[in-house]
Amino acid sequence: MVTGDTTPRTETEWLTLPEIAEMLDVPRGRVRRMLDEQQLVGAMREGVFRIPAVFFVDGAPLSSLRGTIFVLHDAGFSDEEAIDWLLEHEDSIGMSPIGALRAGRKSEVRRVAQSMG
Repeated sequence: MVTGDTTPRTETEWLTLPEIAEMLDVPRGRVRRMLDEQQLVGAMREGVFRIPAVFFVDGAPLSSLRGTIFVLHDAGFSDEEAIDWLLEHEDSIGMSPIGALRAGRKSEVRRVAQSMG
């Protein structure tokens, strides 16, 4: 699932683990556990491991993200592919999947993600 530069994407800032730890006011080890527990997903960007800022709401990981990450992994997506899919416009949803998750439409997003596998 390589995406071209012409695919509309949700614009987001990319945060490093130290930036996330500071934002959440937790030790870096806690951020790593969130990644291990799939509450968050990140990828290498510009030579540094980063996580999209849009994955956070009110100073915490978006609660519906974890289950969606599980569904995407079950469908065969790598972490990088999952991030790309979440940030790209999805015609069947009418917006980016992360935008739909942030709007409370997790069932719809997960149904589309399951059909991708």
